[in-house]
Amino acid sequence: MKAITYRKFGAARDVLEITELAPVPPGPGEVQVRLSYSGVNPSDVKARAGARAGVTELPFPVIVPHSDGAGDIVAIGSGVPETLLGTRVWIWNGQWRRAFGTAAEFVTLPAKQAVAAPAGVSLPVAATLGIPGLTAVHTVLGDGPVRGKTVLIQGGAGTVGYLAVQIAKWAGARVIATAREDGLDRVRQAGPDAVIDFTRSDLAEAILKANDGKPIDRIVEVEFGLNAETDAAVIAENGRISAYGSAAAMVPSLPFYPLMFKAVTLEMALVYALTTEQRSNAVSQLNQALEDKALEVPIAKIFDFENCAAAHEMVEQGHRAGSVLVRIAGDD
Repeated sequence: MKAITYRKFGAARDVLEITELAPVPPGPGEVQVRLSYSGVNPSDVKARAGARAGVTELPFPVIVPHSDGAGDIVAIGSGVPETLLGTRVWIWNGQWRRAFGTAAEFVTLPAKQAVAAPAGVSLPVAATLGIPGLTAVHTVLGDGPVRGKTVLIQGGAGTVGYLAVQIAKWAGARVIATAREDGLDRVRQAGPDAVIDFTRSDLAEAILKANDGKPIDRIVEVEFGLNAETDAAVIAENGRISAYGSAAAMVPSLPFYPLMFKAVTLEMALVYALTTEQRSNAVSQLNQALEDKALEVPIAKIFDFENCAAAHEMVEQGHRAGSVLVRIAGDD
């Protein structure tokens, strides 16, 4: 099979190459998926660049990158129902703690990591679900229903934030989203109840005003370090902050007592490390939202297989309006 590989850390154009590898036959409890699309996420480009905290050397001699993807099950191992053959699926954790991810013609992995895609969901959309989709669902609904509550989505124009706005609305919440510049118009398309420019000097006051002066029940946070003070000011007693990023301030100053005296729960949300129950709930909720046609899943660009390095570069540059995919085979 043809695969994108790297054997050392470095710039995408310096280390990514097309390689011929033997497909891995499925073992007990595993499936082999013939991939049509592979999703490129910030964690993928950081892993390739050697920019993950605490990682100083390659964990495997040869790595096929990317954890997200979509395709069809073409082979099964013992213990896997034959009825799964031919099933159109989306992949989660394809390259998490594994050498071979989804930037290849085939991937072999545990059957539970290949989720049947709802009818009508295209393969490009399915290839975006593993990280952005599950992160959005878990950060909004990970500790229970939000119907009748107010959810603040910090960075609502980003890939996860845009999905989180839609998930929260689908789940019955009042939704306030923050963004800036062109992102303000973009996030409005996701349907929040209020949109606020997060560069405002009076951001906390504006958020509370948008919620009729009442504090916020749940915050989905993309930049915890930058927004910790604001979040502490607007969160309700016994509220929850689910932070899935802090790239701009990786060693944040924590307003401990303002958070403590509101009995706030602060969650560092890592989609790769969800428990079995959390994962099952998130997968079920995400597929249900798709079946209900409650999600418009944005895709910024689809690159040909030979241009995988350019896909990595686009993700590294940021400020994109949706997911970035690599086409392995098939049409859009």
